[in-house]
Amino acid sequence: MGDRQARVTLQPPLDTRIPAVLLRIDRNPFHHGTLGAVRSLGRAGIEVHLVADDRESPVRRSRYLHRMHAPPAPGASLAEVAAVLRRVAHRLTGPAVLIPLDDAGALAVGALYGELSDRFLLPRTAAGVAERVADKASLAEVCALAGVAHPTTLAPESAAEAAGAVHRLGSPTVAKWSRPWLLPRDTGLRSTTVIGSPHEAAALFERRAEAGSPLLLQAFVPGARGADWFVHGCAGRDGVVRGGGTGRKHRSWPRAAGLTVSGEWSADPALRAAAAQVVSALEYRGIFDLDFRRDATTGAYHLIDFNPRPGAQFRLFTDGAGTDVVRALHLDLTHRPVPPPEPLPGRAFVVENYAPLTALRLLSLPVHLPGQRTPSPAGELAWHAGDDPGPGAALRRQWRRHLVRRLREGLGRRARTVLTSLSSRARDHAPAVLPGRAGRERAVTDA
Repeated sequence: MGDRQARVTLQPPLDTRIPAVLLRIDRNPFHHGTLGAVRSLGRAGIEVHLVADDRESPVRRSRYLHRMHAPPAPGASLAEVAAVLRRVAHRLTGPAVLIPLDDAGALAVGALYGELSDRFLLPRTAAGVAERVADKASLAEVCALAGVAHPTTLAPESAAEAAGAVHRLGSPTVAKWSRPWLLPRDTGLRSTTVIGSPHEAAALFERRAEAGSPLLLQAFVPGARGADWFVHGCAGRDGVVRGGGTGRKHRSWPRAAGLTVSGEWSADPALRAAAAQVVSALEYRGIFDLDFRRDATTGAYHLIDFNPRPGAQFRLFTDGAGTDVVRALHLDLTHRPVPPPEPLPGRAFVVENYAPLTALRLLSLPVHLPGQRTPSPAGELAWHAGDDPGPGAALRRQWRRHLVRRLREGLGRRARTVLTSLSSRARDHAPAVLPGRAGRERAVTDA
């Protein structure tokens, strides 16, 4: 037991002279993966700079965040992204490890490798690979190349074809936008939606111009409980995958097609080998997050998504040596050895604002004690941490205001619905009024 504790207290020997710059173009103040990256590198003594619009985010309250920088605007050109990153680089004393945290950032950094590599340390992936895996329309080709199962996917060219695709694929059907990073905010459109009728498919197709990319319809892979899995890792300069692991998704938000709000580290060597096979076939380098779904009928794992960046729940795979995928990348790019893996199967990760009861159960176990900088075998919460209480406290305040606002809006809608219903009933049952002979009005009722 003593030896085990001694190993757990060791931290990866990161080069603290090299800062890290985290980039997120997407406007999402509650992106817990950003906080995870800030804490992971900051706890190791790395100076962390965040290029994101997180002025209203709990992330800015983290003690491990050194400085925030204004990000490129959503939809910014490559030249604009490069200009922002150059300004950040000029404020640093030397090169920095650059880690994009969303698809738009990952694609921009991949395309700008030649322009940015003299100022930042970056994994060198073949040109176009990041966009190829992020675009869901080309993922089927990637799977075919790697010999990995992928659900049947159709790309309708009309509303009628979209409706017909549902008849062909069966109900339910999974609807996806090919390039989800182009989706505008506040439109109600989601990157992935489970639909149940041809009419829904046709209606979504009509919004393709608004979405900014083609609509894809995909066969729903039947899965029993625990069918959804994910694999995280970091492919180093030599192509070897280090860090990360295989995890099982217990709960998501929205249900069946959303982010992981409760997950568990579950060792599956065959699934990890399949992920490594995909990465090798593409000669991909850097951090990746793959989503799989296990077919309850055949037992095959279908690759659903390939994200060329850290997944928001990457901190789940923090091993006994303190290594996660962002630390593995920093170590690799600064030519330092990544410690041998010390897996912690059974370790949990919970996003407490979406799964509060699960979070309370996890809090009853040893998670993060004040001053603790080593991983807990039990698990980790997305926002709360004893050694970094600011973000968790800020989240609770903001979430309470959010819930109160939603409650008031809901009560207002309910009140308006009731008043409208009562008004309608009153009109339906009101007596008809006709003018009387003497110029007065008389009521005509149903006798």
